[in-house]
Amino acid sequence: MPTAAIIPAAGRGVRFGETKQFNLLGKAPLFIHTLTPFLQSKEIEEIILVVPQNNVNNIKNTLSSLHKNKNVTVTSGGPQRQASVYEGLKKVSQSCNIVCIHDGARPFVSIELIESTIKGCLDFDGVIVAENVTDTVKLVTHGRRVQKTLDRNKIWLAQTPQTFNKKELTKALLLAQRKNTIVTDEAMIMEEMGYSIGIVEGNNRNIKITTKEDWIYAESIMSLTSSGKNP
Repeated sequence: MPTAAIIPAAGRGVRFGETKQFNLLGKAPLFIHTLTPFLQSKEIEEIILVVPQNNVNNIKNTLSSLHKNKNVTVTSGGPQRQASVYEGLKKVSQSCNIVCIHDGARPFVSIELIESTIKGCLDFDGVIVAENVTDTVKLVTHGRRVQKTLDRNKIWLAQTPQTFNKKELTKALLLAQRKNTIVTDEAMIMEEMGYSIGIVEGNNRNIKITTKEDWIYAESIMSLTSSGKNP
């Protein structure tokens, strides 16, 4: 299944306090760590990196100095994540029928996770990486009163990559645009349209760097990895 990767990295980093995707994590910018497994995966034919408008030329220059075994297109994003994903979709080659979307701020994704979501699309319209929760989960009102305890065996925390049939995802994003609907991930749009979404079990190393504390944790993972230890 010819597959393109779309990596949205156009966020403003409001909760972090700056656009962290271009900061150095170890010896390389964060987005390079995220990009690397997609460059290494045999299932990925091309990559579309979506960045802020004012970073496009700088990112192109950074990538030009890298040894790349596949085409990487840099394009500018939109005001929200789903708009950036749609901008990325516009750049996908006609030969790619599957798109694998991954957060630019998740630098520790494995090739195995990427490829397992792609293969899962043989059975589903889309496949996401997610983790089953281990804590007890409470449903709480706005007044912070517990309404009930939910069955944690049925609660999963969504991660990325999230991989979909390109044609169906395009339809879903266009419908969201027409309805002026803003969602937190692409799977939510697909679910609302009745498409089948499967799950591949993720792991707690596949973190998304959102806060300064997350960055410190990511640095510790990098340090352990560099020393040959398993985080």
